[in-house]
Amino acid sequence: MQSPIQTYLEHLHRSLCTLEDGALANYIPELTKADPAWFGISLVTMDGVAYSVGDAARPFTIQSISKPFVYATALADRGVEYVSKKVGVEPSGDAFNSISLDPQSGAPFNPMINAGAIATTSLVAGDDCQMQWQRIASSMAAFIGRDICVDESVYRSESDTGFRNRAIAWMLKNFGIIDGNPMDSLENYFRQCSILVDCRDLAFMAATLANGGVHPGTGKRALPANQIERVLSVMTTCGMYNYAGSWLFEVGMPAKSGVGGGIIAVLPGRFGIGVFSPLLDAKGNSARGIEVCKRLSQDFGLHIFSRTGDPSMALGRVYTGADAPSRRQPLPEVRAKLSEHAHRIRYFCLHGYLAVDGVEYVLRKMLQLVPETGCFILDLHQVDGLSDCAARLLNETRIGLEQDGIAMVFSRIHARPAITHPMKRTLPKGDRGYLSFEDNDLAVEWCENRLLGTAAQAGTSFLSLADFLLFKGMPAALVEQVEATTRVQSFGMGDEIVTTGQTGDGRIFFIESGQVSILVPLADGAHHRVASLGPGMNFGEMVLLGQTMRSATVSADTPVRCRSLETSDLERIAATEPLVKIILLENLARDIANSLRRATKWISVLA
Repeated sequence: MQSPIQTYLEHLHRSLCTLEDGALANYIPELTKADPAWFGISLVTMDGVAYSVGDAARPFTIQSISKPFVYATALADRGVEYVSKKVGVEPSGDAFNSISLDPQSGAPFNPMINAGAIATTSLVAGDDCQMQWQRIASSMAAFIGRDICVDESVYRSESDTGFRNRAIAWMLKNFGIIDGNPMDSLENYFRQCSILVDCRDLAFMAATLANGGVHPGTGKRALPANQIERVLSVMTTCGMYNYAGSWLFEVGMPAKSGVGGGIIAVLPGRFGIGVFSPLLDAKGNSARGIEVCKRLSQDFGLHIFSRTGDPSMALGRVYTGADAPSRRQPLPEVRAKLSEHAHRIRYFCLHGYLAVDGVEYVLRKMLQLVPETGCFILDLHQVDGLSDCAARLLNETRIGLEQDGIAMVFSRIHARPAITHPMKRTLPKGDRGYLSFEDNDLAVEWCENRLLGTAAQAGTSFLSLADFLLFKGMPAALVEQVEATTRVQSFGMGDEIVTTGQTGDGRIFFIESGQVSILVPLADGAHHRVASLGPGMNFGEMVLLGQTMRSATVSADTPVRCRSLETSDLERIAATEPLVKIILLENLARDIANSLRRATKWISVLA
């Protein structure tokens, strides 16, 4: 099954590929050769999983997207104090090629405009321009995750037509911002802008910043962790030039654009995003790229001022139906079959507020287990709420799994609107809806029945008490004597057969057909199911140990047919045939011991 994130990106790409606003950059002749229809989107998670659509593998030149990474390199090489004397961090509110210098110091306002970027390139470590370029190339390679390649035709085109940038470089020299020959630094700047990347490279570069400076794919550190905040801060306030304020308001992620048509966006600790489309708006930003990031931010809740967290924290324990089977007590042959297949039931315990990245992490873990799973139970007991987009991914995955013959059900939602409303709002048209259970036991029993291919063994009949475990080992003549004193009783679905607190009822019940639940009352007036019983099982047997008050309610889940045995009749028979009571008590003791073992296993799993 395809990842729901991949499905979402494909839908997003289709919906925006017809957008034809903007124009190709024309101040660099080589850039006018781009096809206006090119359009790619990539998204990379913190554990290095990349999702890509469209022209995500098509190479293009990085242009101004190189600026934050070269700035990061200068910070790592020279330190914050030294770099800050040469380049400021204040937004200029001007276009990318503006000549914006501090009137007092002559320093560029920030490293994202051309003046600041040219100055930043001159600050990278190296005894000469060639060594500085080698340092820039190796640093960019660490962020990209592979060796770099420069588009020589674009580099030559930029160098041949970069008259305004030459004027800026000489002005920086005049104010003492650049040491040595400013043309050497300018040529390195032209080269760094001409590095070839694709959309996936951009997403990995953004993800490296989001991951604290460590490349999610290679695992290698590209930038010291103590410089990450500074780079992202400048990207947030200055990365989109004179659109930066609107970008922060509408999208809310550190970002950088380039006139080659690329945009990167960073959500720290969660995602790196890369978009490529060469049609630019009036401010020099990719028109489609802006719309992609707006939609991603809105649908995925990616604004940096919204609640965030480590996606992996969304998933708690993962265990199987073999670790925690239902509390029903089936016959030995049924239990054996369940034991054989119970590992194909998977519990996923989810935590906290579920945004799209947390759900993406959970769903990816689920999809990895699909080949060996028949049913997934998503336990939402510790979930505070979920975003609409996260709910949409859950619904789409549920439907996709269903088409592959795999069930996905929910447990312990407890009618919380923060969960139920998003789930209902995002149900696809015509969908029958999701299946939700009050507790995990009900959910796992439903999954067990699905694996068994039966519904609670309905319709099975037992003609003799000898078929019940409580009478195991008892001579046939004694069984017939006891059976002669029983009477058949029938109950409708929903009937209470016995009730908590009921006294004076000395009956033991033996189920011939149907299904019952054993319920204990809770303080809030609700009930918790502690067991589910079917044909061949009995309840009420604690009266054999002298219990006079019912400790639980037994409710019929389906039409039920039982045999009931009065303890007064049993005592009368036992007065002349004491073996009857001896065998019953021995079997009861073994059954209690087995129940305790199952309870201990549940506790060890859930502890």
